[in-house]
Amino acid sequence: MRLKRFLIRYYPPGIILEYEKGGHLRTKSIDLLDLTPETNPDELVVDIMHSEPLITEARAEQVKQLILRLQQKQGQEVHHRFCFCKELKAHILPLTNVAFDKSGSRFITGSYDRTCRIWDTASGTELRVLEGHKNVVYAIAFNNPYGDKIATGSFDKTCKLWCADTGRCFHTFRGHMAEIVCLAFNPQSTLVATGSMDSTAKLWDVESGREVVTLSGHTAEVLSLCFNTVGDQLVTGSFDHTVAIWDVATGRLVHTLIGHMGEICNVQFNWDSSLILTGSIDKSGKICFSPQGTRVLTASSDKTARLWDAKSGACLRVLEGHTDEIFSCVFNYEGDTIITGSKDNTCRIWY
Repeated sequence: MRLKRFLIRYYPPGIILEYEKGGHLRTKSIDLLDLTPETNPDELVVDIMHSEPLITEARAEQVKQLILRLQQKQGQEVHHRFCFCKELKAHILPLTNVAFDKSGSRFITGSYDRTCRIWDTASGTELRVLEGHKNVVYAIAFNNPYGDKIATGSFDKTCKLWCADTGRCFHTFRGHMAEIVCLAFNPQSTLVATGSMDSTAKLWDVESGREVVTLSGHTAEVLSLCFNTVGDQLVTGSFDHTVAIWDVATGRLVHTLIGHMGEICNVQFNWDSSLILTGSIDKSGKICFSPQGTRVLTASSDKTARLWDAKSGACLRVLEGHTDEIFSCVFNYEGDTIITGSKDNTCRIWY
């Protein structure tokens, strides 16, 4: 095995190793979930070297500097106000979803016009159009933290895997019997999970394009899903009013969470996977945690998005300006930029 490079992951704190083995490029993560600003970086480097053979004495100082950067990020206070910056007329038909890459320098939009478009965040310039689906492109994602692949899920019952730089389509995943409405990469970027109106979720191998397992157990449409930080569990939310937690390695149903009185439309783990956030048609809509886990963002049919304090539940800010229902909202990786996508065919960027 030969170590190629390090990737830093701020939320949750960790270091990703990219290495070569048998002629293939692979990745593994060093999760530092217990890291605090008070942690002794020298002692932590020693612990990492004992448990990870890829980290040699020659790499110790480099690892220490990454730990110091993680600690510095943890010490930063978050008091961002999110003021409106720009509006993009993104598609000729309504948007369905928006997603950032890790750096926040690019984002993607899906639409009823059957395309996914890649945009430059700073200038608002369209960089590339991903075409090939035969129906609405409803679910989209970058494979963060790498950002070199994009997955798109469509009402044509397929999911496509694309090169984020060239727009080349690597694979088309076929197997669902109804529309694909949600998807996610695992943290290692080795799997894509898709959820469908056929009441199932499926896991697909990124390298081979083959189906790994079908997760069956819901009795109605699967509208949302999310991997935990380690990638060993997947949570799914369904129109059957329940949330399911699955073991990724075996495809086994671990827990079923019951409590909502309406269809589940959104689920998400927080940064350390200690909490699951659920949104339901009984009261709430599109939701997401900030990367730090201190803020919750919600989008609604009332044409607004709202920023909330995760601990107190207080509404900190109302983001207004869209002229129709907001379908999607998302933070960038740093948590200092928001994009909202609306049925009014526009997306708005908030700094």
